[in-house]
Amino acid sequence: MSSEPSSIVLPDGYADVPAGKIAAVVTYLEMSKPPRRGARRNRAVGLELAAIGSDPERYLALFRRVGEPWLWFSRLVMPEAELRDILASPDVDTLALRRGGEDIGLLELDFRRPDECELAFLGVVPEAIGTGAGRFLVETAAKRAFARPLRRFWVHTCTFDHPSAVDFYRRAGFAPYRRAVEIADDPRLSGLLARSAAPHVPMIER
Repeated sequence: MSSEPSSIVLPDGYADVPAGKIAAVVTYLEMSKPPRRGARRNRAVGLELAAIGSDPERYLALFRRVGEPWLWFSRLVMPEAELRDILASPDVDTLALRRGGEDIGLLELDFRRPDECELAFLGVVPEAIGTGAGRFLVETAAKRAFARPLRRFWVHTCTFDHPSAVDFYRRAGFAPYRRAVEIADDPRLSGLLARSAAPHVPMIER
């Protein structure tokens, strides 16, 4: 399960981030009831969802295609046995968004905590951005989440993600409630992701 930040509070001012590390500001958002939906133009023609099931190869290939531009790396460093357990869990829905027989998006809903659901991952491949596929995914996510009795539905995004990510989630009905700072090894320097990934986040090697 993804965790929310610890209670460590950083002091005001600047703090150095060591070479070889990356640092992002994380925004946590939540909703406590299904969002109201007005009439919208349907842009979801030809989209369908398919369960990925216990298939780590397919999952990771899609995770990379969707997440590499935004430095998604958490599943890439996860031990295979742990990832298989997540994919096999009856309390985790892992779905591929498909169009024309091709996987173009990823949706993962985690119900393993009682009374809540985490929108663990949501994203589309670069060529599907701006096509309505992301909106279809987030609306589908809310419907599937609140089909169960929930106290809250939550998600987190960070400053490495698309610059409109926070606004996207707010328009979908989420409200921000917390921020945190995440520091990690730069996955490009270890070869986990291509060095060309996420050019908006400069690499500092030394």
